Amino acid sequence: MNMKWYGHIAWILVTITPCHADEVTIAVASNFRVPMEVIADAFTTQTKHHVTISAASTGKLYAQITHGAPFEVLLAADTRHPQLLIDQGIAVEGSVFTYAVGRLTLWSPNPTHVIDDLNALRRDGIRHVAMANPKTAPYGQATYEVLSGAGLLRSLQHRIVQGENIGQAFQFVASGNAEIGFVALSQVLNPRNRHPGNRWDVPQHLHAPLEQNAVLLRKGQSHEPAKTFLRFLREPFARQVIHNFGYGLRG
Repeated sequence: MNMKWYGHIAWILVTITPCHADEVTIAVASNFRVPMEVIADAFTTQTKHHVTISAASTGKLYAQITHGAPFEVLLAADTRHPQLLIDQGIAVEGSVFTYAVGRLTLWSPNPTHVIDDLNALRRDGIRHVAMANPKTAPYGQATYEVLSGAGLLRSLQHRIVQGENIGQAFQFVASGNAEIGFVALSQVLNPRNRHPGNRWDVPQHLHAPLEQNAVLLRKGQSHEPAKTFLRFLREPFARQVIHNFGYGLRG
């Protein structure tokens, strides 16, 4: 074969052959699981890279990562745990950014439960109040701050049922095991939630901001698809999905 033509053919093959499909493993805070699934599907469609999602409380994900779990990206529900991972050399310095600002809401799927403020917790028929574990889940910590600030912790202590994460807290309420609960606004706005019921969005000044940071982990530092996903998370499509699920945005 004429070497000149061989060179042209090789160049054409390089330019038209799609990138090799790869996999990205991402640890995701429970509140962001459904938006993440929407974003991951779009990312896979655009790049052909498959996304494996592991969702749990931020505290539990942090523990798994520090014990060697093979995650490449962490989407936390706070700013503290990503920074701890950077300080420990497990995450990449300079890669962290706020991808969403969460909203806490007091919700009941029962439309007869009037919820216009924290007084809803004192009404007849409210026997169980769900919340996430404040020791491992940032939304649980925010709930603790709200109840503590209102002086309600002692009066509610025998009625509170704690989920390991905000996903479990939501399930307690959705299943009827708790009449009312503090959950993420994104969970109530989820199109899969067939019982929107009533809710009261907790004023943000009643708790520390629920800034949710993303960070590249060392295991993903040399893996281009992991870095590509973090760029995708900051693009207009992903930001619109995040906004549609009730999150605030930075920048």
